[in-house]
Amino acid sequence: MNHSLYNLLQTIDNLVWGPPLLLLLVGTGVYFTFRLGAIQIFKLPLALTYIFKKEKGVKGKGDVSSFAALCTALSATIGTGNIVGVATAIKLGGPGALFWMWMAALFGMATKYAECLLAVKYREKDASGNMLGGPMLYLEKGAGQKWLARLFAFFTIGVACFGIGTFPQVNAIVDASHIAFNIPHEITAIVLTTLVAAVTIGGIKSIAGIASKVIPTMTVVYVTACAAILFNHADAIPSAIGVIIESAFTQTAATGGFVGASIMLAIQSGVARGVFSNESGLGSAPMAAASAQTNSCVRQGLISMVGTFLDTIVICTMTGLALVLTGVWSMDIAGAQMTTEAFSIGLNQEYGPIVVAIGLMFFAFTTILGWNYYGERCAIYLFGQRAVLPYKIIFVALVLSGAFIKLDMIWLIADIVNGLMAVPNLIGLIILRHVVAQETSLYFDQLKQKVKERRAASNQANA
Repeated sequence: MNHSLYNLLQTIDNLVWGPPLLLLLVGTGVYFTFRLGAIQIFKLPLALTYIFKKEKGVKGKGDVSSFAALCTALSATIGTGNIVGVATAIKLGGPGALFWMWMAALFGMATKYAECLLAVKYREKDASGNMLGGPMLYLEKGAGQKWLARLFAFFTIGVACFGIGTFPQVNAIVDASHIAFNIPHEITAIVLTTLVAAVTIGGIKSIAGIASKVIPTMTVVYVTACAAILFNHADAIPSAIGVIIESAFTQTAATGGFVGASIMLAIQSGVARGVFSNESGLGSAPMAAASAQTNSCVRQGLISMVGTFLDTIVICTMTGLALVLTGVWSMDIAGAQMTTEAFSIGLNQEYGPIVVAIGLMFFAFTTILGWNYYGERCAIYLFGQRAVLPYKIIFVALVLSGAFIKLDMIWLIADIVNGLMAVPNLIGLIILRHVVAQETSLYFDQLKQKVKERRAASNQANA
């Protein structure tokens, strides 16, 4: 690795993910949490029912169902961040990083709700008749900031091509297939690239179709395996949670292969990896939400915020606890190898690594597909429909090259472009905060009125 280039990227990463961005990210979530009455807590049960309850009269109002839109967003979020990202955060910031991932997710749910609400409110149809929406639309049409919209679209293409969308996912897949099945990196890279090219040709309906089948199935398999590890170490869970909370507020001492970490490093790595994993505030999920068949921007916002809950509060927590319970976080290993070792110790030396490998392969594959779609939406916004084919060719070529880039460099590049993408989106959310509050208030007032009318009709019928 070129050390001067690495040091330069490290410096840029520290600037991008310094206190200003951390405050902007968490602060936006905190604002919406209080402004909307902790909607992510009190309306979560309603949001969960909406996922499985079909909305009436939405034919022609979007490209895919609300569930498929959520799965498309989850396909881009549930990936290496949940398996490798958690390990990377804990390796860098100690067990306390997991606590800060929780905090980023808790407040991030309110941010995710707001950005996906705005995406549906300001969406429009593109030249091919598909829905086009996301931060670039609500920044331009809602906030009147076209330059920020273009900046967001430019950074999103960067994230799709050089960040979450390609390099970390490809690297995780080739590593996992080599560790578990001894498949050469070159073979995996060629097969993966061929599959990505084949699926992305079909567009959003093809991507959503695969995501809505793969994501629920693999989530159940991975969570079940994590639950088995937690069950096997049930008596140690309280002390593990104690270590996580204590490490979040005190310096973690060096131990084993762990070099030690400050509180600031725990916060920085936890929030950065939390955002990498659940993408709240990043502005990616709104592009999938905009494709949903729905009459209500609030309803889709509620459904979309469930993604952050499932991604970080459920899946990242289970991965993190597995790493702490098995003690692998302090070993001299990192990334996919750390999570694989945790499953090997916690489950079985033969089957544990296979579960991680298969989980990584499927999750990372669907993440690549989801980000291909996000980048495509932004390419259309910037350059029109003619940009789709060149974009897809470049994207597929980068997928192939991702197998041969070093892990440390990959995470640095991903962190930098992620942070840059989040800034214009968060500015847009702050500008449009009153729109979010008004739409939310109106929706729940109407919902209360409908409940009153139904009760009155029921009482009248029973009288």
